[in-house]
Amino acid sequence: MFSVSKVIFCLHLCPVCCLILECSLQSAAPHAAPCFVEDIFAALREGVGDSGELTNSSLVLFGFCSQSAHSSASVSLDLANKKSSLEVLHPAAGKIHVSDEEEQGTITLTFDLPRSPSLMTNPVLLLAFESPLARGDLEVAFTSRSLQPNTQAVCISGDTQYVLLTGKSSEGSVNDRWQITAETKPPHMKQNLKSILIGEKSGSNISMSPLLFFSGGTGTDTRCASGSPPASLQTSFLCEMKRFLGGVLPQEHFASPPLPLDSLQSLPPLSLGLSSSETLLAVMINSTAPTVFGFTSWSSVLPVCHGELALSAALLEELRQKLDQTLVQMTDIIREEEVSPGAKESLGRLKELSALQKKEHATGGSQFRAFLLLKGLQTVAQTYDAQRKLRATRADPSSSVRGSVCGLRALTVSLTKLLVGPSSANINNCHGSCAFPLTNGNNHAILLNSHIESGNADERSPCCVPVAYEALEVVDWNADGTFISIKPDAVARECGCR
Repeated sequence: MFSVSKVIFCLHLCPVCCLILECSLQSAAPHAAPCFVEDIFAALREGVGDSGELTNSSLVLFGFCSQSAHSSASVSLDLANKKSSLEVLHPAAGKIHVSDEEEQGTITLTFDLPRSPSLMTNPVLLLAFESPLARGDLEVAFTSRSLQPNTQAVCISGDTQYVLLTGKSSEGSVNDRWQITAETKPPHMKQNLKSILIGEKSGSNISMSPLLFFSGGTGTDTRCASGSPPASLQTSFLCEMKRFLGGVLPQEHFASPPLPLDSLQSLPPLSLGLSSSETLLAVMINSTAPTVFGFTSWSSVLPVCHGELALSAALLEELRQKLDQTLVQMTDIIREEEVSPGAKESLGRLKELSALQKKEHATGGSQFRAFLLLKGLQTVAQTYDAQRKLRATRADPSSSVRGSVCGLRALTVSLTKLLVGPSSANINNCHGSCAFPLTNGNNHAILLNSHIESGNADERSPCCVPVAYEALEVVDWNADGTFISIKPDAVARECGCR
């Protein structure tokens, strides 16, 4: 028997409720990340082909042996379609027990569930694996009186990340217990199955996280304090932004470890919300500085209830126009560059989640999300603009001559991973010769260069260095709200000889 640090139970109601059950700590659960459930629904959505059925790759991803193996495939489509009403609740703790039966090739999983009227209709059990499976292909039969049908076949391979099992409705008013036996053929593959489900040996770190989905019944629209939009709407937007930035931005490999943003000098943080000044928001809407979106602590900010702006009519119209222009740029980038296949669909969902109505209210979460979307898309557009300029320079026959002269070069550094995104930033750097005539040289550099050329070689030569900078803007969520931190002089914008 063992315990896990966090077990996530999602109740698919109308609207859907997601219950996160805290259990006794034994090991850190990576699936406790706030976008864990959102990413599962994204995988379900993106796995549906043009025919309305799961693609072959999605069948493998979710452990289906075939499209018609059992009803889980159709249930997965139903869950994906109903995701829009997801909410998050926090009930009392539950426990999971795992025992290794003596019967050859069989492992039993026992789930103790707290009794709730909500836990009584159309359950779906999902097992999410911590890391890619490298144990070879397995055909597993899961059997339980709690499942419908009682025995369901699952095909697990190296590309399988989730397993979906359809369950029966609960009965009675006492704590419910599910006992599920997992049997693999041939029996000698039992150790592989055990490693996949519960780790190398009983009591070791868990290898998978269980989720329970329930559909049917009714739910309430849980809203944040002071009438803010539902937390799930804000969280869905941020998780979608995280996926979009990860899919559309160029992926680079860094030799150095990621740099924590809090190690940078920063101006005093400014609140982003209803109290934000028009001047601050106008400056940011028109700023060309790259923006990074991060969380001081994931656990302290979920559900995400921070997020409303009160823009004047004029500034709201400016935001609308800027966003429309940037969306056109982004559509071109997705069409012309090698980006993630799901980037177009992800951008569409971001547009839906941040849509500004023609007659927008004086305040609203949609203004907040539209503002964040603009800043994110501006950062992506600037990244690709810099890449295109670099490609054009390399293609120019005279670029080799100019390349030896002091000038700006792209330099991308890795940022800490505790971010919505981006996980890197182009800070640029200056390279090249400062031989006469000097590039953007000041009087000191001109006099210094003249002194050296007169035969005084004991002095240092003028160096190619940044002489103008731009800030890095960080939008950060913590337990107290949403804040903008300005990291001055972070991105080199102009070079000169000094």
